[in-house]
Amino acid sequence: MSQHKAVLLLGSNLGDQKKNVETALEKIREGGNEILRISEFLTSEPVEFASSNIFCNIATIISTHLSPIQLLDFVKSIEIEMGRLNDSLASGGYTDRIIDIDIVTYNGLIFASERLKIPHQKHLYERAFSNKLLKDFI
Repeated sequence: MSQHKAVLLLGSNLGDQKKNVETALEKIREGGNEILRISEFLTSEPVEFASSNIFCNIATIISTHLSPIQLLDFVKSIEIEMGRLNDSLASGGYTDRIIDIDIVTYNGLIFASERLKIPHQKHLYERAFSNKLLKDFI
């Protein structure tokens, strides 16, 4: 079984945001993935929607045996398990969330499907908080 490197961004702006991110990281690890590197925590204002809740964000590099779609399904299952009710793609917009896990890159792959686009263009090129977290990762 081959291993792949993926860069993920995790964020939370509900409840104990830092604890939510730490819990999600543990669930990623428990799913058979190796956490290779974790950025420092960064707080940021919500992007592309209005909320008074501040985000806690991190970037991580993982080693995984999962394909891009399997990885997407896995991280979405963590979001649901942790209580995230609506996915921004399904709901058509951004809202407050207990946890958000985005796949930013995967082995340098360029991939596009209805559910997943790699690399994640907004995180790589448009969002200031992402640029700060990813500066040493990509």
